[in-house]
Amino acid sequence: MRSYSIFLFLFFTVFCANAQLNPLVAKDSVGQQKWVDSKYEAMSLDEKFGQLFMVSVASSQDKASIAKVKSLIKEHHIGGVIFSTGGPVRQAKLTNSFQAASKIPLMVGMDAEWGLAMRLDSTYAFPWNMTLGAIKDNSIVAKVGRQIGMHAKRLGVHINFAPDIDINTNPLNPIIGNRSFGEDRDNVARKGIAFMQGMESAGVLSSGKHFPGHGDTATDSHKALPLIPFSKERLDSLELYPYKKLIKAGLSSVMVAHLNVPSLEIKEDLPSSLSEQIISGILKEQLGFNGLVFTDALNMKGVSTQGKDGDVELAAFLAGNDILLMPTEVAKAKKKLLEAYDTGRITEERLSSSVKKILMAKYKVGLNSYKPIAIDHLYEDLNDLENDLIYEEAIENAITVVKNNFYLLGIKKLENKKIAYVKFGDADSQPFIDELNKYAKVTQVNGKDITTLKEKLKEFNLVIIGLHKSNESPWKSYKFSKKELDWLQEIANQRTSNLVLAVFAKPYALMDVSSFNSIDGVVVAYQNSVLAQQKTAQLIFGAIEGKGVLPVSVHDRFPVNTTVKVSSLKRLGYSIPERVGLSSKGLAEVDKLMKNGLDSLMFPGAQVVIARKGKVVYNKGFGKPTYTSDKKITTDYIYDLASLTKILATLPVLMKMEESGKIALNDTFQDLIPEYSESALKNVTVLKALSHYGRLPAWIAFYVSTLDEKRKPSSEFYRHKPTEGFSIKVTDNLYLTDAYKDSIYNRIGRQDLKSNRYRYSDVAYYVMKKYIEDTYKTPLDKLADDFLYKPLGAIHTSYNPLEKFPKNKIVPTEEDKYYRYQTVQGYVHDMGAAMQGGVGGHAGLFSNANDVAKIMQMYLQGGEYGGTRFLDSRTIKKFNTCYFCDKNVRRGVGFDKPQLKESGPTCGCVSRKSFGHSGFTGTYTWADPEEEIVYVFLSNRTYPTSSNTLLVKSALRTRIQQAIYDAIIN
Repeated sequence: MRSYSIFLFLFFTVFCANAQLNPLVAKDSVGQQKWVDSKYEAMSLDEKFGQLFMVSVASSQDKASIAKVKSLIKEHHIGGVIFSTGGPVRQAKLTNSFQAASKIPLMVGMDAEWGLAMRLDSTYAFPWNMTLGAIKDNSIVAKVGRQIGMHAKRLGVHINFAPDIDINTNPLNPIIGNRSFGEDRDNVARKGIAFMQGMESAGVLSSGKHFPGHGDTATDSHKALPLIPFSKERLDSLELYPYKKLIKAGLSSVMVAHLNVPSLEIKEDLPSSLSEQIISGILKEQLGFNGLVFTDALNMKGVSTQGKDGDVELAAFLAGNDILLMPTEVAKAKKKLLEAYDTGRITEERLSSSVKKILMAKYKVGLNSYKPIAIDHLYEDLNDLENDLIYEEAIENAITVVKNNFYLLGIKKLENKKIAYVKFGDADSQPFIDELNKYAKVTQVNGKDITTLKEKLKEFNLVIIGLHKSNESPWKSYKFSKKELDWLQEIANQRTSNLVLAVFAKPYALMDVSSFNSIDGVVVAYQNSVLAQQKTAQLIFGAIEGKGVLPVSVHDRFPVNTTVKVSSLKRLGYSIPERVGLSSKGLAEVDKLMKNGLDSLMFPGAQVVIARKGKVVYNKGFGKPTYTSDKKITTDYIYDLASLTKILATLPVLMKMEESGKIALNDTFQDLIPEYSESALKNVTVLKALSHYGRLPAWIAFYVSTLDEKRKPSSEFYRHKPTEGFSIKVTDNLYLTDAYKDSIYNRIGRQDLKSNRYRYSDVAYYVMKKYIEDTYKTPLDKLADDFLYKPLGAIHTSYNPLEKFPKNKIVPTEEDKYYRYQTVQGYVHDMGAAMQGGVGGHAGLFSNANDVAKIMQMYLQGGEYGGTRFLDSRTIKKFNTCYFCDKNVRRGVGFDKPQLKESGPTCGCVSRKSFGHSGFTGTYTWADPEEEIVYVFLSNRTYPTSSNTLLVKSALRTRIQQAIYDAIIN
């Protein structure tokens, strides 16, 4: 008994050791062997030979073609099918039909190198291998491989003929190119292993191709037999290198290409797919591969001319292939194989070896307990959000900077930049230009001829050229046209501006550029997908890092593995919620709440921006500018921010002044304005005033005293056009006397202190504005623009927006029937700010939600944004402190803070460190350092009348805030 136990131990030790060498062995190896043996023994000779064939089929084919395949399944017992074009649901139904007709479950294969979209509509396209080859982090490639595998498995596909591990050393290769991970053998091997292991972890078999190496040829084997003229030594050290590595790592199968390789095969012009020396000798014996061996498609011109009536299939099997892929005539080929078996050319051992390997593979992918494909939710399962997360991570890590003179990328000093964009190529470029314009004003410049174009470009000091080529497939044209190359050289030689070139195509496009001496920045994006364009724009402006490494040599200046690291400048990026730990389904509640707001007539239209961890993940417009408008609100419409002006204009300037010693929190009003030395307000400090703890009046209706007995603007104070002494523009055809400026401050000085210690007040901001402008001898709007908005890239942010933006992009605020008696559009709604020419310390700023988010993100990042330090983090902390919480006053210095009791300005779900503000016109913004969340809500709830308080009563803004926090994952 003891000796028998030792025997069993040694048997299983040897078996398991061998199993590790066989990639087709399942975890349940004993059960697998029993199933394989039983199936094999039960099969007739005809059925055994049928297993060797994998036939082509497409769900897009006509009924007659599909019926022909079904007859092959029933009559010739073929072992598998390889699907081509069509749709996922059609293919799933067809697969179920085929499997039901097959005595032994079919092995289903697909060529889905970059996902099912390589063949099927309504499915997802992942990055091409060349793009993946640029990624340093191989775990990302493994994620792509796994996701592709998950899709294949869900669709009932058992083997994906991927990864392509050809080393593309020939830029003119017409069939590989973008399908290769690159020209560096080590990188190709590492990427191939990562992709393979990812895909196999999903339960789908891999296939390395195209053995022994299709990368260095300019011939397409679909059309002719390519010549591989290299020595054994070269092939062994380069082309075969990835196969050695992947075989060692557990490669399930190898696809043998149709190549003429004289150094490996003595017989002249014999394709490698028919070469016993190459398949049995090199692949199996020399490299030790014992997985499945597939021919490449036998209907390709590179092999189909080698014989007829089954001769090619017979030769392929005799050479050592296990599965004959896409044979031209199954019946004739099978007959030839049977005849060879009868005459002894094919031995039982040879037949058994292949058929049992096929059965082992079928068991490993679960065909021993086959279940039909579930049709329900198939489309949704193949197009879920996980795809976007993986694709985005891959693209971000692939985009490659190969030149960056003067550290031009990411672009800094936006206040000094005037940027033009010139489009090259014949594919869509709109996502790129749209994304660029989220960071700075970028003007697309066109010209019918180069002279005209160059003349127009003289106005700009930075030019971005994008080459946009088709993203439909990796075989599409990728080159510059001759005209584009000439124009590129002319623009570069002009040297009136810095020049950045972004290539949304195969990197080999750069080979045709004659000189890079006058091109300052070069970015390779590899593909022209929407996301590749968006992420390239984000990289150019420093919102994301540049991490990619060039996988091929594209120029003497840019050999393989060229990379220039570009660091993040801490600008807002743009992504999807799950990337930052928010749920898209959770944020869908915001859509519902906004619809409720529109349906309830709380406002005509609005914008909402949500950002987390430095990425905007929700940026939408809702409704219309007015209830009767034809156009819908988009994210570039501009709103009157009302009291958000306090923290977005006046406060940042004051904080900077405090840093430089020009103001202190304990300064009093009489310190700031000596004329107030006799005022009741003289001892109110900056700290108390900005904390709304200075007993100041809430507001002063300055405009009322300028109306006549009919409550219309009095001719004593106003003119209908600018005249001497009447230059303060209140609105269209209404100009206030210049003398009234002093009247405002005189009236403030005559105010008494109120009894309530806490009273929200605009008055302090009149005082702060006067002190700021007196100190710098510069208007507040110019100070804020120069200090913050221009360098920040807040291009939609401005006082008096009609001076910069078209009126139809500015949302109207009210139908004024009490002061201006006209539609307030493009002019500040607040009457006091209007009487200051539209520039108030408390109101007057206009912007869109995206720009507001930039400023709040700057605060959240401790005063830094876009490579510029605007404020010291200690200053922000000082102003974002509640100094009178013990007095039941929640406010910070300028910033609003979360409520101390049950009700207040927030949902009650934010951290104590959070801060923000709200505005009378229906605006709101809040930032939370702990959760790294920025939230912006802009509306014109005051249109057509400010008496509409439904928004305030509904607490919609804070209910949205609650929905954001509820959407935090985990």
